[in-house]
Amino acid sequence: MIETLLEQAIHQNASDIFLITGMPFSIKINGIIQHLNDKKLSSKDIQSYIQEIYQLSDNRSMEKLLLHGDDDFSFSIPHLSRFRISVLKQRGSLGAVIRIVRFTLPNHKDIFIPEAVMDIANLRNGFVLVTGAAGNGKSTTLACIIDRINTTHNSHIITLEDPIEYLHTHKKSVVTQREIGQDTDNYLTGLRACLRQAPDVILLGEMRDYETIRTAMTAAETGHLVISTLHTTGVSNTIDRIIDVFPPNGQAQIRVQLAMVLQMIVSQQLVPALDGSLVPAFEIMPVTDAVRTMIRESKSHQLANVIATGSSNGMISMNQSLLQLQEKGIISEETRKRYSTSQSQPSSFGL
Repeated sequence: MIETLLEQAIHQNASDIFLITGMPFSIKINGIIQHLNDKKLSSKDIQSYIQEIYQLSDNRSMEKLLLHGDDDFSFSIPHLSRFRISVLKQRGSLGAVIRIVRFTLPNHKDIFIPEAVMDIANLRNGFVLVTGAAGNGKSTTLACIIDRINTTHNSHIITLEDPIEYLHTHKKSVVTQREIGQDTDNYLTGLRACLRQAPDVILLGEMRDYETIRTAMTAAETGHLVISTLHTTGVSNTIDRIIDVFPPNGQAQIRVQLAMVLQMIVSQQLVPALDGSLVPAFEIMPVTDAVRTMIRESKSHQLANVIATGSSNGMISMNQSLLQLQEKGIISEETRKRYSTSQSQPSSFGL
Protein backbone atom coordinates (compact mmCIF):
# COMPACT_ATOMS: atom_id res chain seq x y z
CA MET A 1 0.00 0.00 0.00
CA ILE A 2 1.41 3.37 -1.02
CA GLU A 3 -0.21 5.03 2.01
CA THR A 4 1.92 2.93 4.38
CA LEU A 5 5.12 3.95 2.59
CA LEU A 6 4.10 7.61 2.54
CA GLU A 7 3.37 7.45 6.27
CA GLN A 8 6.83 5.96 6.94
CA ALA A 9 8.44 8.79 4.98
CA ILE A 10 6.54 11.43 6.93
CA HIS A 11 7.42 9.89 10.29
CA GLN A 12 11.09 10.06 9.28
CA ASN A 13 10.69 13.76 8.44
CA ALA A 14 11.48 13.28 4.75
CA SER A 15 11.07 16.10 2.25
CA ASP A 16 10.94 14.00 -0.94
CA ILE A 17 10.11 10.44 -1.98
CA PHE A 18 11.50 8.58 -5.01
CA LEU A 19 9.71 5.76 -6.83
CA ILE A 20 12.17 4.54 -9.46
CA THR A 21 12.37 1.12 -11.10
CA GLY A 22 15.43 -0.88 -10.03
CA MET A 23 16.04 0.92 -6.73
CA PRO A 24 14.44 0.60 -3.28
CA PHE A 25 11.76 2.97 -2.01
CA SER A 26 13.88 6.03 -1.26
CA ILE A 27 13.45 9.27 0.65
CA LYS A 28 15.39 12.50 1.02
CA ILE A 29 16.05 13.78 4.55
CA ASN A 30 17.89 17.10 4.95
CA GLY A 31 19.22 16.86 1.41
CA ILE A 32 20.49 13.25 1.70
CA ILE A 33 18.82 10.36 -0.18
CA GLN A 34 18.28 7.22 1.91
CA HIS A 35 16.70 3.82 1.18
CA LEU A 36 13.82 2.72 3.42
CA ASN A 37 14.61 -0.94 2.78
CA ASP A 38 16.71 -3.18 0.52
CA LYS A 39 13.97 -4.39 -1.82
CA LYS A 40 14.44 -3.10 -5.36
CA LEU A 41 11.18 -2.02 -6.93
CA SER A 42 10.11 -3.64 -10.20
CA SER A 43 8.33 -1.78 -12.97
CA LYS A 44 5.18 -3.64 -11.92
CA ASP A 45 5.59 -2.38 -8.32
CA ILE A 46 5.99 1.20 -9.54
CA GLN A 47 2.98 0.99 -11.84
CA SER A 48 0.84 -0.34 -8.99
CA TYR A 49 1.94 2.45 -6.63
CA ILE A 50 1.33 5.13 -9.25
CA GLN A 51 -2.12 3.78 -10.04
CA GLU A 52 -2.93 3.98 -6.32
CA ILE A 53 -1.77 7.60 -6.27
CA TYR A 54 -4.02 8.49 -9.21
CA GLN A 55 -6.93 6.88 -7.36
CA LEU A 56 -6.10 8.91 -4.24
CA SER A 57 -6.14 12.04 -6.40
CA ASP A 58 -9.91 11.82 -7.00
CA ASN A 59 -9.38 9.11 -9.65
CA ARG A 60 -7.39 11.49 -11.82
CA SER A 61 -7.06 10.40 -15.44
CA MET A 62 -3.65 9.07 -16.56
CA GLU A 63 -4.25 10.39 -20.09
CA LYS A 64 -1.77 13.27 -19.79
CA LEU A 65 0.95 10.94 -18.50
CA LEU A 66 0.40 8.41 -21.27
CA LEU A 67 0.20 11.10 -23.97
CA HIS A 68 3.04 13.42 -22.93
CA GLY A 69 5.27 11.23 -20.76
CA ASP A 70 4.91 13.27 -17.57
CA ASP A 71 2.25 14.67 -15.26
CA ASP A 72 2.44 17.06 -12.29
CA PHE A 73 -0.32 17.34 -9.72
CA SER A 74 -1.03 17.32 -6.00
CA PHE A 75 -3.15 15.16 -3.73
CA SER A 76 -3.99 14.84 -0.05
CA ILE A 77 -4.44 11.98 2.38
CA PRO A 78 -6.69 13.07 5.27
CA HIS A 79 -4.96 13.30 8.66
CA LEU A 80 -1.60 12.54 7.04
CA SER A 81 -0.26 15.16 4.61
CA ARG A 82 -0.51 16.83 1.25
CA PHE A 83 1.77 15.77 -1.59
CA ARG A 84 3.07 17.31 -4.81
CA ILE A 85 3.99 14.65 -7.36
CA SER A 86 5.76 14.57 -10.69
CA VAL A 87 5.10 11.31 -12.55
CA LEU A 88 7.28 10.46 -15.53
CA LYS A 89 8.19 7.85 -18.07
CA GLN A 90 11.83 6.76 -17.98
CA ARG A 91 13.61 3.94 -19.79
CA GLY A 92 10.37 2.25 -20.74
CA SER A 93 8.82 2.30 -17.28
CA LEU A 94 7.13 4.74 -14.93
CA GLY A 95 8.70 6.71 -12.11
CA ALA A 96 7.68 9.41 -9.66
CA VAL A 97 9.14 12.03 -7.37
CA ILE A 98 6.87 13.13 -4.52
CA ARG A 99 7.31 16.27 -2.42
CA ILE A 100 5.73 16.19 1.04
CA VAL A 101 3.76 19.36 1.80
CA ARG A 102 2.58 19.54 5.39
CA PHE A 103 -1.03 20.52 6.06
CA THR A 104 0.16 23.07 8.61
CA LEU A 105 2.33 25.90 7.35
CA PRO A 106 5.39 26.30 9.62
CA ASN A 107 5.89 29.50 11.58
CA HIS A 108 8.29 31.70 9.64
CA LYS A 109 10.45 32.20 12.73
CA ASP A 110 10.90 28.46 13.20
CA ILE A 111 12.32 28.10 9.69
CA PHE A 112 14.46 31.26 9.86
CA ILE A 113 12.59 33.43 7.35
CA PRO A 114 13.58 36.98 8.37
CA GLU A 115 11.03 39.69 9.07
CA ALA A 116 12.46 41.70 6.16
CA VAL A 117 11.11 39.00 3.83
CA MET A 118 7.79 38.74 5.64
CA ASP A 119 7.38 42.52 5.30
CA ILE A 120 6.65 41.92 1.61
CA ALA A 121 3.12 41.36 2.93
CA ASN A 122 2.86 45.08 3.73
CA LEU A 123 3.44 46.20 0.14
CA ARG A 124 0.35 47.49 -1.60
CA ASN A 125 1.49 47.21 -5.21
CA GLY A 126 4.47 46.49 -7.40
CA PHE A 127 6.48 43.48 -8.52
CA VAL A 128 8.29 41.16 -6.07
CA LEU A 129 10.49 38.20 -6.99
CA VAL A 130 11.52 35.31 -4.75
CA THR A 131 14.27 33.39 -6.52
CA GLY A 132 16.54 30.41 -6.06
CA ALA A 133 17.32 26.99 -7.47
CA ALA A 134 14.63 24.30 -7.41
CA GLY A 135 14.18 22.64 -4.04
CA ASN A 136 15.49 25.57 -2.00
CA GLY A 137 12.32 26.47 -0.14
CA LYS A 138 10.79 29.16 -2.36
CA SER A 139 7.30 27.64 -2.20
CA THR A 140 7.34 27.64 1.60
CA THR A 141 8.59 31.24 1.73
CA LEU A 142 5.86 32.35 -0.69
CA ALA A 143 3.20 30.47 1.29
CA CYS A 144 4.34 32.18 4.52
CA ILE A 145 4.09 35.60 2.84
CA ILE A 146 0.60 34.82 1.50
CA ASP A 147 -0.45 33.62 4.95
CA ARG A 148 0.83 36.87 6.51
CA ILE A 149 -1.25 38.90 4.01
CA ASN A 150 -4.23 36.64 4.64
CA THR A 151 -3.88 37.11 8.41
CA THR A 152 -3.29 40.86 8.51
CA HIS A 153 -4.95 42.45 5.46
CA ASN A 154 -8.40 42.60 3.93
CA SER A 155 -7.50 41.61 0.38
CA HIS A 156 -8.47 39.36 -2.49
CA ILE A 157 -5.50 37.07 -3.10
CA ILE A 158 -5.38 35.00 -6.28
CA THR A 159 -2.72 32.32 -6.64
CA LEU A 160 -1.81 30.54 -9.87
CA GLU A 161 0.18 27.39 -9.09
CA ASP A 162 1.39 24.26 -10.87
CA PRO A 163 0.33 22.38 -8.84
CA ILE A 164 -1.24 23.89 -5.73
CA GLU A 165 0.92 23.06 -2.71
CA TYR A 166 -0.16 24.72 0.54
CA LEU A 167 -3.90 25.15 0.98
CA HIS A 168 -4.93 28.52 2.43
CA THR A 169 -8.14 29.03 4.38
CA HIS A 170 -9.92 32.39 4.27
CA LYS A 171 -8.90 34.59 7.21
CA LYS A 172 -9.01 38.39 6.86
CA SER A 173 -8.60 37.96 3.11
CA VAL A 174 -10.36 35.98 0.42
CA VAL A 175 -7.93 33.48 -1.11
CA THR A 176 -8.64 32.05 -4.56
CA GLN A 177 -6.24 29.25 -5.52
CA ARG A 178 -6.14 28.07 -9.14
CA GLU A 179 -4.16 25.13 -10.48
CA ILE A 180 -2.59 25.22 -13.93
CA GLY A 181 -4.00 22.47 -16.13
CA GLN A 182 -6.99 21.94 -13.86
CA ASP A 183 -8.59 25.34 -13.27
CA THR A 184 -6.97 27.28 -16.12
CA ASP A 185 -4.96 26.31 -19.19
CA ASN A 186 -1.66 28.05 -18.42
CA TYR A 187 -0.10 30.91 -16.45
CA LEU A 188 -0.72 33.55 -19.11
CA THR A 189 -4.39 32.66 -19.57
CA GLY A 190 -4.91 32.48 -15.81
CA LEU A 191 -3.14 35.79 -15.23
CA ARG A 192 -5.16 37.62 -17.87
CA ALA A 193 -8.37 36.18 -16.43
CA CYS A 194 -7.55 37.06 -12.84
CA LEU A 195 -7.14 40.74 -13.76
CA ARG A 196 -10.91 40.71 -14.31
CA GLN A 197 -11.52 39.12 -10.88
CA ALA A 198 -10.78 42.14 -8.64
CA PRO A 199 -7.47 40.92 -7.21
CA ASP A 200 -5.37 42.90 -4.76
CA VAL A 201 -2.53 40.36 -4.62
CA ILE A 202 -1.50 37.94 -7.37
CA LEU A 203 0.87 35.04 -6.75
CA LEU A 204 2.38 33.54 -9.91
CA GLY A 205 4.03 30.20 -9.22
CA GLU A 206 6.27 30.60 -12.26
CA MET A 207 6.92 32.85 -15.25
CA ARG A 208 7.94 30.82 -18.28
CA ASP A 209 7.81 33.28 -21.18
CA TYR A 210 8.06 36.97 -21.96
CA GLU A 211 4.31 37.40 -22.47
CA THR A 212 3.64 36.21 -18.92
CA ILE A 213 6.40 38.43 -17.53
CA ARG A 214 5.11 41.43 -19.49
CA THR A 215 1.53 40.86 -18.29
CA ALA A 216 2.73 40.45 -14.69
CA MET A 217 4.63 43.73 -14.81
CA THR A 218 1.65 45.51 -16.35
CA ALA A 219 -0.54 44.15 -13.54
CA ALA A 220 1.96 45.52 -11.00
CA GLU A 221 1.98 48.83 -12.86
CA THR A 222 -1.80 49.15 -12.58
CA GLY A 223 -1.94 48.89 -8.79
CA HIS A 224 -1.71 45.20 -7.94
CA LEU A 225 0.90 43.46 -5.80
CA VAL A 226 2.36 40.71 -8.00
CA ILE A 227 4.64 38.13 -6.37
CA SER A 228 6.40 35.55 -8.49
CA THR A 229 9.45 33.32 -8.66
CA LEU A 230 12.32 32.47 -10.98
CA HIS A 231 14.86 29.64 -10.83
CA THR A 232 17.77 32.08 -10.68
CA THR A 233 20.44 32.61 -8.04
CA GLY A 234 21.38 36.13 -7.04
CA VAL A 235 19.85 39.50 -7.77
CA SER A 236 22.02 40.39 -10.77
CA ASN A 237 21.28 37.09 -12.50
CA THR A 238 17.57 37.61 -11.90
CA ILE A 239 17.52 41.04 -13.55
CA ASP A 240 19.51 39.75 -16.53
CA ARG A 241 17.30 36.69 -16.88
CA ILE A 242 14.13 38.78 -17.12
CA ILE A 243 15.60 41.17 -19.67
CA ASP A 244 17.15 38.39 -21.78
CA VAL A 245 13.78 36.66 -22.20
CA PHE A 246 12.58 39.57 -24.35
CA PRO A 247 13.53 40.19 -28.00
CA PRO A 248 16.55 42.54 -28.29
CA ASN A 249 14.50 45.35 -29.82
CA GLY A 250 12.21 45.44 -26.78
CA GLN A 251 14.75 45.13 -23.98
CA ALA A 252 15.31 48.85 -23.41
CA GLN A 253 11.59 49.41 -22.84
CA ILE A 254 11.40 46.41 -20.49
CA ARG A 255 14.31 47.77 -18.45
CA VAL A 256 12.40 51.01 -17.93
CA GLN A 257 9.19 49.19 -16.99
CA LEU A 258 10.99 46.75 -14.66
CA ALA A 259 12.84 49.60 -12.95
CA MET A 260 9.54 51.34 -12.34
CA VAL A 261 7.48 48.43 -10.93
CA LEU A 262 10.06 46.27 -9.14
CA GLN A 263 9.82 46.53 -5.34
CA MET A 264 12.08 43.77 -4.04
CA ILE A 265 14.12 40.73 -5.03
CA VAL A 266 14.78 37.95 -2.54
CA SER A 267 17.19 35.14 -3.45
CA GLN A 268 17.44 32.12 -1.17
CA GLN A 269 19.31 28.85 -0.77
CA LEU A 270 19.07 26.04 1.76
CA VAL A 271 22.27 25.22 3.65
CA PRO A 272 23.05 22.47 6.19
CA ALA A 273 22.73 23.47 9.83
CA LEU A 274 24.77 22.15 12.75
CA ASP A 275 21.76 20.15 13.99
CA GLY A 276 21.52 18.25 10.67
CA SER A 277 18.55 20.19 9.30
CA LEU A 278 18.50 22.61 6.37
CA VAL A 279 18.06 26.36 6.93
CA PRO A 280 17.58 29.17 4.40
CA ALA A 281 20.07 31.94 3.73
CA PHE A 282 18.73 35.04 1.98
CA GLU A 283 19.96 37.80 -0.27
CA ILE A 284 17.50 40.69 0.10
CA MET A 285 17.34 43.76 -2.12
CA PRO A 286 14.61 46.36 -1.59
CA VAL A 287 14.55 48.53 -4.71
CA THR A 288 15.85 52.04 -4.05
CA ASP A 289 16.17 54.96 -6.48
CA ALA A 290 19.82 54.01 -7.04
CA VAL A 291 18.83 50.44 -7.90
CA ARG A 292 16.17 51.67 -10.34
CA THR A 293 18.79 53.77 -12.11
CA MET A 294 21.14 50.80 -12.40
CA ILE A 295 18.41 48.62 -13.88
CA ARG A 296 17.50 51.29 -16.45
CA GLU A 297 21.16 51.83 -17.37
CA SER A 298 22.05 48.12 -17.75
CA LYS A 299 24.35 48.16 -14.72
CA SER A 300 22.92 45.14 -12.91
CA HIS A 301 26.46 43.76 -12.53
CA GLN A 302 27.06 46.54 -9.98
CA LEU A 303 24.13 45.55 -7.76
CA ALA A 304 26.18 43.08 -5.69
CA ASN A 305 28.30 45.94 -4.37
CA VAL A 306 25.20 48.03 -3.66
CA ILE A 307 23.64 45.18 -1.66
CA ALA A 308 26.83 44.48 0.32
CA THR A 309 26.98 48.11 1.48
CA GLY A 310 23.24 48.77 1.67
CA SER A 311 22.31 47.57 5.17
CA SER A 312 20.91 51.02 6.00
CA ASN A 313 18.35 50.46 3.21
CA GLY A 314 17.40 47.00 4.51
CA MET A 315 19.67 45.13 2.09
CA ILE A 316 21.62 42.01 2.96
CA SER A 317 23.95 40.02 0.75
CA MET A 318 24.06 36.23 0.67
CA ASN A 319 27.49 36.33 2.31
CA GLN A 320 26.20 38.54 5.11
CA SER A 321 23.20 36.27 5.66
CA LEU A 322 25.49 33.23 5.93
CA LEU A 323 27.75 35.08 8.34
CA GLN A 324 24.74 35.98 10.47
CA LEU A 325 23.72 32.30 10.62
CA GLN A 326 27.26 31.36 11.65
CA GLU A 327 27.41 34.04 14.36
CA LYS A 328 24.12 32.74 15.79
CA GLY A 329 25.60 29.23 16.00
CA ILE A 330 23.21 27.81 13.41
CA ILE A 331 25.75 26.85 10.72
CA SER A 332 29.47 26.12 10.78
CA GLU A 333 32.25 28.28 9.39
CA GLU A 334 32.94 25.57 6.81
CA THR A 335 29.33 25.72 5.59
CA ARG A 336 29.45 29.52 5.40
CA LYS A 337 32.57 29.40 3.25
CA ARG A 338 31.23 26.64 1.01
CA TYR A 339 27.99 28.47 0.21
CA SER A 340 29.36 32.02 0.06
CA THR A 341 29.59 33.87 -3.22
CA SER A 342 32.96 34.98 -4.57
CA GLN A 343 32.50 38.59 -3.52
CA SER A 344 34.50 39.56 -0.45
CA GLN A 345 32.47 40.22 2.67
CA PRO A 346 32.96 42.20 5.86
CA SER A 347 33.63 40.40 9.12
CA SER A 348 30.52 41.87 10.69
CA PHE A 349 27.57 44.03 9.71
CA GLY A 350 24.58 45.84 11.02
CA LEU A 351 20.99 45.44 9.94
